[in-house]
Amino acid sequence: MTNTATNFDKVQLREIDEDHHGQRIDNYLIGQLKGVPKSRVYRILRKGEVRVNKKRVKAEYKLQAGDIIRIPPVRIAPPNTEQNIEKFDRVKQLESHIIDETNQYLILNKPSGMAVHGGSGLSFGVIEALRALRPKEKFLELVHRLDRDTSGCLLIAKRRSFLTHFHELLRTKAMKKEYLAIVVGDWDSNNNRVTAPLKKNQLKSGERFVSVESDGKPSETRFKCLKRFGQYSLIKAMPVTGRTHQIRVHAQYAGCPLLGDSKYNLNSQDENQLGLKTFLLHAQRLSFTLPEDDNVLVYEAELPSKMEDIINQLNKKSN
Repeated sequence: MTNTATNFDKVQLREIDEDHHGQRIDNYLIGQLKGVPKSRVYRILRKGEVRVNKKRVKAEYKLQAGDIIRIPPVRIAPPNTEQNIEKFDRVKQLESHIIDETNQYLILNKPSGMAVHGGSGLSFGVIEALRALRPKEKFLELVHRLDRDTSGCLLIAKRRSFLTHFHELLRTKAMKKEYLAIVVGDWDSNNNRVTAPLKKNQLKSGERFVSVESDGKPSETRFKCLKRFGQYSLIKAMPVTGRTHQIRVHAQYAGCPLLGDSKYNLNSQDENQLGLKTFLLHAQRLSFTLPEDDNVLVYEAELPSKMEDIINQLNKKSN
């Protein structure tokens, strides 16, 4: 069968409602023009083909309720049929990972191995999958992120006002996150707080790498050892700040890198005799308040079966 190009083939005029008030126009367009490469979105903005209230705007312009946006015709290549089938299957599986859903937000137990959004060679991620599951939802945005190989609690806002509220909780450190991880080594119970500053670097390959540097950003993670298995430990990590790869790098800095973490544990292949393809880091618990409500909501995500299996194996070996 011959593929034909997908088209947003007519000029569109959109009026901005309250749900999109305050959103950057580039992010709005990326959400609306699904399948259009980000580079194309930024190009039509740069060229002035997108108009707000008949005027040119920059990518960082924040939309106001009542704004009228002119979106030009955009032509994109069709998606690959096999990828569509794979996407459909994975989207259906994701439905069973939803922990709770209200009119304002959604909590997901994100599977390990799935990125939170498309990009870097990935055709789709969690947010694209959820938008496919909820085609009538006008607004679905990630509140925070998890690494591709990290599982557990992921919060998605369904209203812009709630996204703003959740971001304020993150900024003021009022949203609490608890992770479980298996690390290599006997964790020192006296080492319950790491404050090493973190600096994000980009390798020539484009891969991100974070290191402890004196000129890095202030970072803090609190740790608690839950169980020892001889040469391994099960720990709880409670990040106070939210830096890229923070738990992984702080655990390495404390002398106990995550089991199977090939990026931050140079001996991971030698030490990993448990058949792991990646590290085990699970966002087990997330707690927060809602606007104008002091009651703290607490959500927990079940451990992935692989992590349960490894803990059971380690228990048997250590007994």
